[in-house]
This record gives sequence, C-alpha cells and structure tokens, in this order.
Amino acid sequence: MQSIKVLDKTFVPFISESTILNKIKELATTLNQEYEGKDPIFVAILNGSFMFASDLFKELTINAEICFIKLASYKGTQSTGHVITSIGLDANLTGRHIVVLEDIIDTGNTLHQFLPQLINQQPASLKVATLLHKPDATIYKFPIDYCCFSIPNKFVLGYGLDYDGFGRNIKEIYQLHQ
Repeated sequence: MQSIKVLDKTFVPFISESTILNKIKELATTLNQEYEGKDPIFVAILNGSFMFASDLFKELTINAEICFIKLASYKGTQSTGHVITSIGLDANLTGRHIVVLEDIIDTGNTLHQFLPQLINQQPASLKVATLLHKPDATIYKFPIDYCCFSIPNKFVLGYGLDYDGFGRNIKEIYQLHQ
C-alpha cells in the first residue's frame, strides 16, 4: 500500500484489506454464536457502513435480516454536530434483536441521537457493532458491544469511509497524512 491523494488531501496506509476482512470474520463468528435461533435484524447506517455490512453479512450463517438507514453528521473532514436523517427505517423492530452496524464511532453524536428512536420501538435487545472506534474523540458514551478496531483520533477513509463523497471504493483504510 502506498500513499494516495483524494481531492486535495494525501492519505497514508493504515489498515490493510486482509486485516479488515479477518476482523470481520471474527466478529461474524461471535454473532453467529450469540444470535443462533434469534433471527436478528441488522440496521446498517449509510453511507459509510455499506462495505462493512456487506462483508459481515456474507460471513453470517444465522437467519438474519438487514435494513438500512441514512444518517449523516460529516462535512469534509469534520463532524457538523447535527445528525440528518435522509432515509427512514421501515422495519417493525418491536420484540426483535437489533444489531446496529456503524462504520465509525468518533464523537458518538449520530448514535446518541439515533439509539433512543430504536429503544422507543421496544426491541428484545439492542447492540452496537462498529468497524472503527475513536475513543479519544468520544463525547457521547453508550455501550459499544462489538468493535473491530480502536483507532487514534485521526481522519480516515476507504472501505466505505469518505472524504467529501470520495474514497469509499478503496479496499483498505487510509489515514490523513499530517
């Protein structure tokens, strides 16, 4: 992996595709065991989680459903602090086991605002799975039940994560060069 340029910024290699896929397989093994016979529904938060959700779902052997919701709080490389719901959730979640799939949790604002909406639907259980977590950036605390990687508070892109809409198609994760 070599450094890349996306728009006006340079990014350096951070997490390889094989490392990402291995962690996702480990997570799937855990989920397959914990949710056997429970028919969970996975709620993937778009746009960033689409690759994570897809690769995770390919590894699941349990009966499960997936739906998507579009929430956004980023503009450029900074969180705006405001969560915008672009596409709503259309599944009935009452009495269901829910696993929210997030690409990255940094401040935690997005889920801080979204999780109460899910709790109001009275699920049987509600857990959060994230590909990446930035503990040093976290302002809003809530349980993160499954985390593939804890990372420093630096901007990253690739594997579904973007910089102003670009870079989502990169198979690896890159970090902004400082």
